Amino acid sequence: MAHLPLPEDDAALIERYLEHVRVEKRLADRTVTLYSLDLEKLKTYALQAEVQLKDVQSHHVRRWVAHMHGGGRSGRGIALILSGWRGFYVWLGREGRIASNPVQDIRAPRQANPLPKALGVDEAVQLAEHQETDDDPWLEARDAAMVELLYGCGLRVGELVTLDVSASTEAERSGRGWVDLQSGEAQVRGKGGKRRAVPLGRAAEAALRRWLEIRSDAPAGVDADAARALFNGRYGTRLTAASVWQRLKRRSLLAGLATPVHPHMLRHSFASHMLQSSGDLRAVQELLGHANIATTQVYTRLDFQHLAKAYDAAHPRARKNPPPLRR
Repeated sequence: MAHLPLPEDDAALIERYLEHVRVEKRLADRTVTLYSLDLEKLKTYALQAEVQLKDVQSHHVRRWVAHMHGGGRSGRGIALILSGWRGFYVWLGREGRIASNPVQDIRAPRQANPLPKALGVDEAVQLAEHQETDDDPWLEARDAAMVELLYGCGLRVGELVTLDVSASTEAERSGRGWVDLQSGEAQVRGKGGKRRAVPLGRAAEAALRRWLEIRSDAPAGVDADAARALFNGRYGTRLTAASVWQRLKRRSLLAGLATPVHPHMLRHSFASHMLQSSGDLRAVQELLGHANIATTQVYTRLDFQHLAKAYDAAHPRARKNPPPLRR
């Protein structure tokens, strides 16, 4: 198909618009470059459709969105491109070049929410049972207890670092949680200030007892809050979420896991493995502290993936080369 040459005024309009965002809107050079690339794509599509930019209609844009989506571009990527095009046509409208914005009501395809990343059962156990013999015994005991609470109880990292050694008026007043080894549970203050009791498994309880035996070997905290903290650093201060991320990543690599582990991955693993074992969605919702069960239901998709993999590996009808029938 023969293509019409790009009208000179279209190229000039694009240059004027880029000058507008560069000078009048004072956008960063990087942003202007991205706008230029988006408009180059628009120009190419318009040229192929043999239509001038000012004559582009909504049906053209929908066709081009479908083309980008079919070519594998993500919904987020398409949304960014549409944003660039939309701004260009808003400017054209202000300049009196068009009567309506052809991109105004066009939306990018919805991007499926990615499944949360969870470890396999064997990987989670490998991490939990790992012992770093070359590490400081104080750090090893602390990190082992942290892993047991994150994976064994499904805590958020923010809930973990705000735990105190025991219940107190100050903990109640400030909204922190605490551990109660005698009752075998952790009192956790979650999102929205909602408190919940989480049972401690045998492994978590044993790891906490080992940690509490040597926790006092650390220097005194710089303040009363640090002294009450269940998990603190070598200098006595309450451990931060960033420090937990760093220590967990290090521990997962030393344990031989292929993927660096972050705290929320252990929470996902806790939920997924609980569902695989019990199938009790409501109980998992309570343990995680989710206000809406729809939030918990995402883990049923992880559970289905686990079942699908087991089926693919074991069922004769799922194999590409099924075993021969015995006579």
